[in-house]
Amino acid sequence: MEQVNEAKNEQKEGGFYVKHKKVYPREVHGLFARLRVTGVLVLLGLYYFVPFLRWEGHQAVLFDLPNRRFYVFGITFWPQDFFYLAVLLIIAALSLFFFTALAGRLWCGYACPQTVWTEVFLWIERKIEGDRNKQIKLDNAPMSGAKFGRKGLKHFIWIVFSLWTGFTFVGYFTPINDLVQNFFRLDLGPWEWFWVIFYGFATYGNAGWMREQVCIYMCPYARFQSAMFDRNTLIISYDDNRGEPRGSRKKDADYKAKGLGDCIDCTMCVQVCPTGIDIRDGLQYQCIGCAACVDVCDEVMDKMGYPKGLVRYTTQNAIDGIKTRVLRPRVIVYFLVLLTITGALFYNMLNRVPLELDVIRDRNALYRTTDEGMVENIYTLKIANMDTVAHTYKISIESPFKARLIMRDAEIQVPAGQSGEIPARIEADPADLKSLSEDVVFTLQAVDKDDLHVTRTGVFLGPVRH
Repeated sequence: MEQVNEAKNEQKEGGFYVKHKKVYPREVHGLFARLRVTGVLVLLGLYYFVPFLRWEGHQAVLFDLPNRRFYVFGITFWPQDFFYLAVLLIIAALSLFFFTALAGRLWCGYACPQTVWTEVFLWIERKIEGDRNKQIKLDNAPMSGAKFGRKGLKHFIWIVFSLWTGFTFVGYFTPINDLVQNFFRLDLGPWEWFWVIFYGFATYGNAGWMREQVCIYMCPYARFQSAMFDRNTLIISYDDNRGEPRGSRKKDADYKAKGLGDCIDCTMCVQVCPTGIDIRDGLQYQCIGCAACVDVCDEVMDKMGYPKGLVRYTTQNAIDGIKTRVLRPRVIVYFLVLLTITGALFYNMLNRVPLELDVIRDRNALYRTTDEGMVENIYTLKIANMDTVAHTYKISIESPFKARLIMRDAEIQVPAGQSGEIPARIEADPADLKSLSEDVVFTLQAVDKDDLHVTRTGVFLGPVRH
């Protein structure tokens, strides 16, 4: 209780630079704690398992930067598909706006990497050093062999877990099976070593040491979240109309006769908070929306025989006795825009043609005149086979004038996931040209697959007509 009051006094008295005081969040159980643990298990399970998953002969998710190929299960993306990444970022931003306007910081409380990894580090810390009171007692005790052993074991496990996290991260960019073999042969490349250590160090520092400081001081979301809140946003709030005035009392005491509210001032809501704030002081940007205070307050209310919900998910309007409008224009607009963009993205991906054709015209000369008096343009046709199997292609042209396509080979075979190029020439009689520049449509057709084809437009230049 004394340490809680000291932390609150420091927050109120401090200026721009307040000495950091370690937060010891108490372990909590309840509905939201179970949801948070489920989120941690699912997200970390996916993070550590997906690199080892195989799909059609290759790693299911692999961002192969040297070969400029990005495997996502059955789809192979190329640098030409950067558009999809841009759309995914837009969807992520809109999702953040939508869920924040609807129910506050759901992302921060349940899915943010900082929250997820911090939960794991806290679990390790509790297993080795004990619960909150034992951790405080251990930290305040003088250095001894037992203390050094516990602290050393904790940091050793933290470091191993962090390095494994960095190793897994690199496994999304280097085939994980090769990475494992090279690791045991001590044959990792310099960049692989760098990212394993860098990402591991970042995990160890953020989740082990900085914790709530990342959320309070480093994360920009904490600063602009209030711009997305309104009086109808579901946020974690303390019902001061019901809880005030606070005061301790016995379970069977007639606290109403003493003029007390339901809050027994046990400070449990402060002790379980991972950022060390007091939710009873109102909405604060330090609150990450983890709902630990909701779980522990409901547990205390149960023990006292009071109704649950003194601290709960609610809206400012509901607390003030005003009807809450969950489905309001802002939320509806966010949802419709998000649904439209997401649907368009998936439709485009499902109907995506795994073939790319670039028509590159020779810029060293506008055109060339042959001995027969024909006008000739030279092109380089670059073909990217973004499919998972090899294909043989043929090329044809369409133009508003009579033209002849001349290539060394009538067909070209491109292996799966690779690219190839072929030189081509187009000849035309200058008398058939109607202008100095004419569009020519190139069609690239797979010989072995009728529905696999793309068209691109090139430019044919001719002589000035007098």
